[in-house]
Amino acid sequence: MIDQLNAAFSDRYTVQRELGRGGMAAVYLADDLKHGRQVAIKVLHPELAAVLGAERFLKEIEIAAGLTHPHILPLHDSGEADGLLYYVMPYVEGESLRGRLDRETQLSLEDTTRIASEVADALSYAHARDVVHRDIKPANILLSGGHALVADFGIARAVTEAGGNRLTETGLSLGTPHYMSPEQASG
Repeated sequence: MIDQLNAAFSDRYTVQRELGRGGMAAVYLADDLKHGRQVAIKVLHPELAAVLGAERFLKEIEIAAGLTHPHILPLHDSGEADGLLYYVMPYVEGESLRGRLDRETQLSLEDTTRIASEVADALSYAHARDVVHRDIKPANILLSGGHALVADFGIARAVTEAGGNRLTETGLSLGTPHYMSPEQASG
């Protein structure tokens, strides 16, 4: 897959390695050749991309890219390359809240309060702009430099707006079952 990505992104990004994989996409570490920085490229799984469609997906990603907040991971770029739908985010040194919770049995009250406050502030900002995350969970909260960043607004919004009904009809869920609200789980 890395060779396929490098061929698709040849003039813009050089993909180094896979960082992780989830139910909807895989994330790759890459060098941004134009700006001389490391980025994370999230590439939708082909079956999801086929259900969503490029035009609608990219329109919704553009809306999510308009979210500018200190605790929301920004989107730098998005597109379709050789049939692959993707978007580009800054590469964040650090770990996810999921990784930290796996490593530590309990967070300090200070850390818990700070993380919860920063995530709530990010969600409040997004909700005021009619953007709902739909997949908030520890794996989508990145911890870097002592602060929390909410990730994946792009994919959550795009999936919800571009193909929500079609996805649920095919049996794919829009979120992570253990973290879904009762309203999401019931459809």
